[in-house]
Amino acid sequence: MNFSNSFAYIPLFAIAGISLVVFILLLLVRGKKTARISFISLLGIAVLGIGSAVLAVIQLTDPDNDQFMFIYFTAVFGSLFLFLPYSIILLTFEPKKIEKLVSPKYNQQIEKVNTIAEAKEKLNGELGENDKTMLDISQQFMVKASECFNADNNMNALLDYVNTTIRENIQADGGAILMVDDFEDVVSVKSFDGDFPPPYKLPPDMPHKPVRVATNFKFATFPFKDNLFGDIVTKGKSELITKPERDDRIYQNGPEEFLECGSYIVVPMKNNDAVIGLAAFARKRGNIVFTEDELKTAEVLSGFAAAAIKIVIAVKEVIERNDVSKEANIASKIQEMLKPAKLPVINGLQIGSYFNPVEGVCGDYYDVMVSRKDRISFVMSDIAGKGLNSMVVMTMLRAMIRLVVNTTQSAGKILSWVNRGISGESFSTDHFGSCALINYNPVEQQIEFSTGGTTPVLYWSSRNQSFTQISVTSEPIGVEKSTEYKDFVQKVESGDIIVTYTDGLVESLNDKGQQYGRESLERIIKSNNNSSGKDIANLIKADVKNFTGDADQYDDQSLLVIKIQ
Repeated sequence: MNFSNSFAYIPLFAIAGISLVVFILLLLVRGKKTARISFISLLGIAVLGIGSAVLAVIQLTDPDNDQFMFIYFTAVFGSLFLFLPYSIILLTFEPKKIEKLVSPKYNQQIEKVNTIAEAKEKLNGELGENDKTMLDISQQFMVKASECFNADNNMNALLDYVNTTIRENIQADGGAILMVDDFEDVVSVKSFDGDFPPPYKLPPDMPHKPVRVATNFKFATFPFKDNLFGDIVTKGKSELITKPERDDRIYQNGPEEFLECGSYIVVPMKNNDAVIGLAAFARKRGNIVFTEDELKTAEVLSGFAAAAIKIVIAVKEVIERNDVSKEANIASKIQEMLKPAKLPVINGLQIGSYFNPVEGVCGDYYDVMVSRKDRISFVMSDIAGKGLNSMVVMTMLRAMIRLVVNTTQSAGKILSWVNRGISGESFSTDHFGSCALINYNPVEQQIEFSTGGTTPVLYWSSRNQSFTQISVTSEPIGVEKSTEYKDFVQKVESGDIIVTYTDGLVESLNDKGQQYGRESLERIIKSNNNSSGKDIANLIKADVKNFTGDADQYDDQSLLVIKIQ
């Protein structure tokens, strides 16, 4: 038996034992998180320990192994002794000592962050209870504003909350929030709560009863002058009124006690120095008058309220613009579907058209219908309003005309029928439009036409080389149900031209604000009267675009040119 091999199991068992100790130490290090110990390291130690134990058992049962095994195991044994103190160091290592390994620049940044955090904490500690209350109220205003976005009465809910909150904080008997209407230069009450003696003159026929007076105030509107509220909107400065009898802007409505004016605080709510509304509060006569501190409180809270209100207004405007944009897109697509995809080819006629719709308007409609052998109908219409509202009227107008144009009724009678259909009680008075219906009879070589509103019908006489407007202005379609439209007849011959258009064409603007004008239209037709109807329409189109350039247009442009061959 080889002596060296007979004792080889001794270092093997030692390796297995030390591996177990190291494995346990590394697990403790991972538990304390003082260093990152990988799973592979743990696995390696475990394999080494288990492998050594297995080899030790084999050596005991079969000691006649290679003599170099003893040397190898001795080397492994030595390496584990080096790893053992390293594991002990890791176990006793403190995390705070890591800072020595970090760059000085990083340590300076850490110290700066800690200083800022300490300063914020110190600032919060220095805030008084009143300041903290103000900040809490500001936060609540913003929260309330965000809650209002999904509510139908979003602005009313926010204004009521603002009114109640400020009134309670300054212990006012009554409060009101008024909002500015820039289009009409008035300020209107939008929220009203509590007992608020009106500082304005009540209507002389109004009974002096609390309910009636409160109702009057709740729906009151004030101009920008000759009253307390309008004056403060104009000046843009807060006012504390403790002696109303000396203020000529305040009217004493007495003698009833509830009408006697006490003290008032009126604060303008601003956004970027522009007054968007007022916060007004009152105390009844006989109560302690408002103080300067309460005025300051009202000013601070009104400033917070103005920011919240402006957020709701801005969001509402965005939503409305999006809704209008979506509505306009839908209406424009329908309008495109309603216009003729292609003008029909008709013996004895040359037809040209020009149609330039303006985004978001959707007011013009034209049509060409071959009704019978003795009737070819042309329609040019300009509907008032924008978007889907005008589209509804346009669709009804088109459907009814197409339904009755095949009858033997005259153009005037057809428009009268259509007018009665559109002037139903379910429509408001702004659902109306202008319309020209032209029926051409190729057998008798004449046109029969009728117009409702201002849509013109022009006649170019090839014989006389002259222009004439053969239509007359009448009641628009959809205004008065009983309106009867007249028929007009015009004999035509080869070379004559019939023109109808909407006012958006001749009112097209250039960058100087000048209108294209009917004279320009007639000039093109007169200079090119020998051209086909299609060519004339294209020439007018080019002339209008050359005149307007890149200037924005605000109304649809439509044209029909009918030339008799």
